[in-house]
Amino acid sequence: MSTATDTKKKAPAGERVADWADGRLGIYSLAKANMRKIFPDHWSFMLGEIALYSFIIIILTGVYLTLFFHPSMNEVEYHGSYVPMQGIRMTEAYASTLHISFDVRGGLLIRQIHHWAALIFLAAMFVHMMRVFFTGAFRKPREINWLFGFLLFVLGMFTGFTGYSLPDDLLSGTGVRFTQGAILATPIVGTYLSFFLFGGEFPGHEMVARFYSIHILLLPGIMLGLVVAHLILVFYHKHTQWAGPGKTNKNVVGMPLLPVYMAKAGGFFFLVFGVIAFIAATFTINPVWALGPYRPDMVSTGAQPDWYMGFAEGLVRVMPGWEINLWGHTLVLGVFIPLVVFGLVLGAIAVYPFIESWITGDKREHHILDRPRNAPTRTALGVAWVTGYVIMLLGGGNDIFATHFNMSINAITWFVRITYFVVPVLAFILTKRICLGLQRRDKDKVLHGRETGIIKRLPHGEFVEIHEPLSQGDLYKLTAHEQYKPAEIGPTVDENGVERKVKRSEKLRAKLSKGYYGEENQIAKPTAEEYKEITSGHGHH
Repeated sequence: MSTATDTKKKAPAGERVADWADGRLGIYSLAKANMRKIFPDHWSFMLGEIALYSFIIIILTGVYLTLFFHPSMNEVEYHGSYVPMQGIRMTEAYASTLHISFDVRGGLLIRQIHHWAALIFLAAMFVHMMRVFFTGAFRKPREINWLFGFLLFVLGMFTGFTGYSLPDDLLSGTGVRFTQGAILATPIVGTYLSFFLFGGEFPGHEMVARFYSIHILLLPGIMLGLVVAHLILVFYHKHTQWAGPGKTNKNVVGMPLLPVYMAKAGGFFFLVFGVIAFIAATFTINPVWALGPYRPDMVSTGAQPDWYMGFAEGLVRVMPGWEINLWGHTLVLGVFIPLVVFGLVLGAIAVYPFIESWITGDKREHHILDRPRNAPTRTALGVAWVTGYVIMLLGGGNDIFATHFNMSINAITWFVRITYFVVPVLAFILTKRICLGLQRRDKDKVLHGRETGIIKRLPHGEFVEIHEPLSQGDLYKLTAHEQYKPAEIGPTVDENGVERKVKRSEKLRAKLSKGYYGEENQIAKPTAEEYKEITSGHGHH
């Protein structure tokens, strides 16, 4: 008979490593508290994910490109594999871009993925911000997160500008020259800013090196910090959700972060990466070899900025060439005024959540999204702004329209000038009417039910359509939204007959509040009494 000795079994190596890390970092307790966090599910929420994944792709491809790019404006003679450029003098920046495109394995594909990802990142940011705007997701407690997203979009614009300026080709050089002219139009400090940015007279010898540092270090570092802060606030405040049964401002209905949401998010990342790679492999963008190196005495034909700079470009192109002379100095209003307008538009977008909060006087937390139709004034403002943006985008390409459609560039410019002040107003009015019409239709559906398409003839000969009552979930969805009452100034005379002085800000707030929530700006929701009267059989089919 043999005896067995009990020996303590060792834990697997992976478990021991996990225990060691948890004892020092507290990973398990952190994961246990947060990995089962619930996230709601809706297709519109993927817009922000597309922006995030595009940003990750930009970082990954950008790291690869920095290994081969030489940010120098020293002139060299090209002897690479691209035959049409052999023997031509160019900067090292342009020569290294050609080297990446034609001699580095996969270099051209990575360049194109990087550029397409940048365009898609800004497009996704734009659409994501519109989704947040139209649904009211920027309301308390998410005003700061709106500012973070806005700053990400603006910094993305300037990061893209510095990025496509790095190759030092004729197209990018023309764009930088335009920017330098805009800087010089700034009163008093314009010349100093230009000399500081370019290290002397344009184009100088430091432009590419300085843009390179800004492009790969300064702006991406700030953007990365904003992305992290943005995601932390999303996690902390919990995600917004659409109205529905069981959904309130105090809960979230959806799927847990692990394993469901993370699995879907991971798959979606590779899908976005695959689509961008496919676009980059099949559609050429920024073929710097087709235009040649930048020369200050040449301008590329049909030079156009990327789409996100089209609004600013259009403002400058359609502005009359006004100039005034003051105290021996020339003030170029034709460039300076568009820059001011562009800054004011961006500033209005940034502070809009605070403006709406002031108008409504609503200081409560909101985690349920608005249907755009239930906020007609806000929706109409958004559509009007997007319409104005598109018009100026077209104005920024007035030369392309003139050459491709054999039109007068002056006629196109005047058309843009006029429509910019007319069409957004019409878009505002039309959008508001559409929203009110949709509200009326929702009210009718709640009271009378859904049309079935079934026609019946009554005994006395009348033909009626049978309506099917809505489910309780649909009824809740169509009636869950809040309706604000417009702010009022109140009595201007107190109980003693003393007249109270009304502040101008109070009068302005009352007028704006009436414009948002007056009788003509929202349709009253159906009441329970109206619903009972209709569904009790009196006039209901």
